[in-house]
Amino acid sequence: MFCRSAFKQNYPPDGFMELASEVASLAGNLPLGLNVLSSYLRGREEEDWMDMMPRLRKSLDGKIEKTLRVSYDGLNNKKDKAIFRHIACLFSGEEVNDIKLLLADSELDVNIGLKNLVDKSLVKVSDGTVDVHGLLQKMCKEIVCTQSSEPGEREFLVDSKDVCNVLENNTGTKNVLGISLNMDETDELHIRGDAFKGMSNLLFLNFFSSREKEVPLHLSEGFGQFSPKLRLLYWDEYPLKFMPSKFQPQNLVKLQMWKSKLEKLWDGVHPLIGLKEMDMYASHNLKEIPDLSMAINLEKLDLSHCSSLVELPCSIQYLQRLRDLQLAYCKNLETLPTGVNLESLYKLNLKGCTLLRKFPDISTNMSKLYIDKTGIEEIPCNVHLENLYDLKMRGMSDKLWDKVQPLTQLMTMLSPFLERLVLSDIPSLVELPSSFKNLNQLEDLRITDCKNLEIIPMELKLECLTSLDFKGCSKLKTFPDISTNISWLDLSRTAIHEVPWWIEKYSSLEHLLLNGCNNLQSVSIELSKLEHIKEVEFSDCWALTEATLNDIPNALPLAMRKASFKFNNCFNLDQEALLQQESVFYKSIQLPGEEVPSYFTHCCTTGTSLTNIPLLERAPSQQVFIFRVCAVVSNSAPRFGSNGVDIQVNCRFKGRFENSFDSVGEPQRFWVPMKDSHLLIFGCCIPLNKDTSAPLAQLNYEHVDIQIHLGNTRIYLEGPKAPISNFMLKGWGIRLLEDCSSPENPNNLPQYVCEAEEHNMGYETERSEESVDSNVETERSKKRMRIV
Repeated sequence: MFCRSAFKQNYPPDGFMELASEVASLAGNLPLGLNVLSSYLRGREEEDWMDMMPRLRKSLDGKIEKTLRVSYDGLNNKKDKAIFRHIACLFSGEEVNDIKLLLADSELDVNIGLKNLVDKSLVKVSDGTVDVHGLLQKMCKEIVCTQSSEPGEREFLVDSKDVCNVLENNTGTKNVLGISLNMDETDELHIRGDAFKGMSNLLFLNFFSSREKEVPLHLSEGFGQFSPKLRLLYWDEYPLKFMPSKFQPQNLVKLQMWKSKLEKLWDGVHPLIGLKEMDMYASHNLKEIPDLSMAINLEKLDLSHCSSLVELPCSIQYLQRLRDLQLAYCKNLETLPTGVNLESLYKLNLKGCTLLRKFPDISTNMSKLYIDKTGIEEIPCNVHLENLYDLKMRGMSDKLWDKVQPLTQLMTMLSPFLERLVLSDIPSLVELPSSFKNLNQLEDLRITDCKNLEIIPMELKLECLTSLDFKGCSKLKTFPDISTNISWLDLSRTAIHEVPWWIEKYSSLEHLLLNGCNNLQSVSIELSKLEHIKEVEFSDCWALTEATLNDIPNALPLAMRKASFKFNNCFNLDQEALLQQESVFYKSIQLPGEEVPSYFTHCCTTGTSLTNIPLLERAPSQQVFIFRVCAVVSNSAPRFGSNGVDIQVNCRFKGRFENSFDSVGEPQRFWVPMKDSHLLIFGCCIPLNKDTSAPLAQLNYEHVDIQIHLGNTRIYLEGPKAPISNFMLKGWGIRLLEDCSSPENPNNLPQYVCEAEEHNMGYETERSEESVDSNVETERSKKRMRIV
């Protein structure tokens, strides 16, 4: 929509792609915003766009703001307006209940106010979360700016420059209720020692960052007089070892100090009656937790990755409303206090606590228990887990499983209502006990990397099971027809030598993974019966030579076109035989290879354009131009494992009178191995838009130019941010598909997925450096396509 208005075509011209994407993002894809901004920028040069971008990033276009303010000004209640300003400036993306708690003592009627805001379409509530559109947030911030020319006199500080100036110059006043600073937008931050002293009514303070790189923070001597009214304190990478000596946390509702340098929070006991959540994630220097005996309403305590923490305070026994206790990767934690068996505790995560030797004393009310990678050596006989429905025990101590039948005792403790069980690395496990049949509510079963597991009882039936994972059980040759409701099946790195025939009964199956199964030499699956299949993987199956994936009697459900197939590193596979099958339903296929297969009839070895391809005759009602693409891609600078590449295909339809029409397909994303070249094959549906102007819609087109673009999917490692890969296009080609929506379709195949055999056989194009010029005319190529 934006491109058609700004450029009068369906995709940006060269040099405008990134600019156009950013403008569309600034508009939040809101039709009003797209319309106004496209009119504002139409006809301007690239340099003009670049000059205008800073202003667009910072403020709204006047026409947009005037239109958006209608709903805000239509709010009759001042309290509703205040609630909206709070949410738009500080709380967009927060949960409804958290917003109600944070505004509980503000004299704002949040329950009724939220309903009014939803009615006015100023906020959206979905899955318990409140969201404000980006344009509305920007409008609200500009409303706040009108409160005073001095930032320190406004109720909210959200602009990074304003926040930095106020904190550096100590110009904040009692009018300031909330500060939200995105530290990614500043190179360094200076805070005066008494910067918060004047902000006596400050309720909400949020310093956040998503970058790995720390922002240099300069604190003047004597820093630290926060308002005692503070209800929310978020401060990523807090730089001091201790909280200020005069810090008064008694009104806190949420305390979140991710990746802080804190060693200790505060001394003594504080009346933390309102505190609901305390999150010290990855505060690696934290050695001590304060006395929390008066935090009687605390519901969540997250100390994950606090690697210097040795023990928890005994005061934890007084937290009678604590539901969620996160202690993952507290690597120096050796014991838990006896009072941790709180009846209220719903979830306990001890993953990675390698020095923890003793099974925790937990309440029978526990629902989720994660003890992966702990040093626990024994499970006491008196443990009862009758209410547990989620248990994870991956990578446990070998001593725990040092028995002939390692799972027998565990099975007697588990609830028949267990829904998820995750186990791994049990060297003594040879056969699953028959008592597994008692877990008849199990939905997710993962037993992975058990190198000696050979036998799964053939009579085992778990009809509720939807996800089954036996990957890495390298001696497992067969598995039973365990459930017809499975949607996820992973048998990677097993000794399986054939795909069981009953897989075809799994009508709900979406993901079938058999990577690294080196006993597989051939596979044959009637995938037409798997109506919901999305992903099939046989990568690293080195012995695989043949894959028959299509046995279609007459017709195939349209949903089948969503399936993706991966054969990465299957170097012995007969690729031509695979491609020549009538597997017209796939979304994509990945194969190893250095050249475009002969199946693709219009090819290019070095350029990114194929030009003057004759068009087939199209049905008047057809809305898409369909073909298959094969790109030969190599990664010239791989860093690890699999890397991401995005592929974009654009088309220009051309008529005999030099008229043309541009259209663009959906970007395709692939994850490919770091070594060797691979073929990335996918179906492409280019829209023939009906939204073009009437004169253009009546023009006839005879040829099409097709362009391909590669881009890296940006993934980063720890340290300086830089793309980890650099993909190169070594060649590419296409194969046209014919419209099969007409009654004359002889095979009655699904709409838009027939092979255009006659055309493809007659027009193999020459490979050239820059483009392919296919000007051979036949009766077919003279026929035109009408865009309607």
